[in-house]
Amino acid sequence: MIGDAPLSYDQARDMAHCSDPEVRRKLAARTDTTSEILYFLATDESPEVRRTVAANAAAPRQTHTLLAQDKNEEVRFGLAEKLARIAPDLSDDERDKLRQSTHESLSLLAKDEISKVRQILSDTLKDVTNAPPDVIKSLAMDSELAIAGPILEFSPVLNDDDLIEIISLGTAKGGVNAISKRQGVGEGVSEAIVATNDEEAIADLLGNDTAQIREQTLDDLIEKADSIELWHAPLVSRPKLSSGAATRLAQFVADSLFEKLTARDDLDDETLEAVKSMVRHRISAEGQGDGQDFLKIDPPIEVAQRLMAAERLDHNVISKALEVNDYPFVFAALIVRARVDVKVASKIFSSHSAKGVTALVWKAGLSAQVAVMAQQRMAAIAPTDIVNTISSGGYAMSDDEMDWQLSYFDSRVNK
Repeated sequence: MIGDAPLSYDQARDMAHCSDPEVRRKLAARTDTTSEILYFLATDESPEVRRTVAANAAAPRQTHTLLAQDKNEEVRFGLAEKLARIAPDLSDDERDKLRQSTHESLSLLAKDEISKVRQILSDTLKDVTNAPPDVIKSLAMDSELAIAGPILEFSPVLNDDDLIEIISLGTAKGGVNAISKRQGVGEGVSEAIVATNDEEAIADLLGNDTAQIREQTLDDLIEKADSIELWHAPLVSRPKLSSGAATRLAQFVADSLFEKLTARDDLDDETLEAVKSMVRHRISAEGQGDGQDFLKIDPPIEVAQRLMAAERLDHNVISKALEVNDYPFVFAALIVRARVDVKVASKIFSSHSAKGVTALVWKAGLSAQVAVMAQQRMAAIAPTDIVNTISSGGYAMSDDEMDWQLSYFDSRVNK
């Protein structure tokens, strides 16, 4: 038996034709075996010999495509293991050569029926700059998160257009989360993630300080966030919150997050005061009953003014506040939007005037539906006395009549 001493070509040829598969296997494991003989052994009848060739770093790259199609999964597994072992240690130039010469074999392995083969490739290629794009995309679209995840989260080969396309086509469950965690997620990708309505993926996006999210998109998420507690903590910690966003968050985040919100060092004094004002409002509003108890406490005017300045004191915010019985805030919002005196607004509601409330809501630029809700919930007006909407959903009163109502209450306050 020949040991580890160098072999002549004739000796190696004789071993390659030996009937004992163990002799052929040992020859296949040697790093000094010529490429010609290793290629010959790649077609050996013994799977163990072929697997040994696949694992041999000295095997010519021409064997990769051959072995990637081997019917024996252990052979394919051995090839994938080798590529995983040698790729991280290659220089950039060697990686480029590996990419070019093994493109076909990598493509085959990326579609292998054995998930562990694909997973090895994914773990190996996830941070390789010169990895073949089609192989990377194949792995990114894999149905198993263990394979798709590392590529989606780390691969530099995938650009924003690729990621948006992948999101639109659908990924393995959890794949959008992986994209959300990428370094430097672009605005377009963020929009695509938000469009999926995947609450957990959006939470990961919000928690990614390097992700770029448009201010309008962030504001829209905050509008939805009051019922999605998973978003609260990452929103409070989100870099570069607008003043309106910070104030809006103060309306619904848990007490445990208030301190973190007020401790932010990027809020100007005015915004910080508005946030604290909202906190005081929430504390003072606790324990208040329904009906017109809101007239007994100071309305959070500063909060409403801050939201108005940030263009966030809109129909959606006020409607939601009405639905959750936050009447002090709605009262303040009507005052700010309609630009009326607090005493005038108080007189309208304390008088239980259906027409007066309707006129005030109209002056605030809100819908007739909000006017009906305000009459029902805040002014305690009997159902038979409510000024309802017309068939089209608009106001039943004319503009002139509503102007007259506001003038009337103004005159009563300022006699």
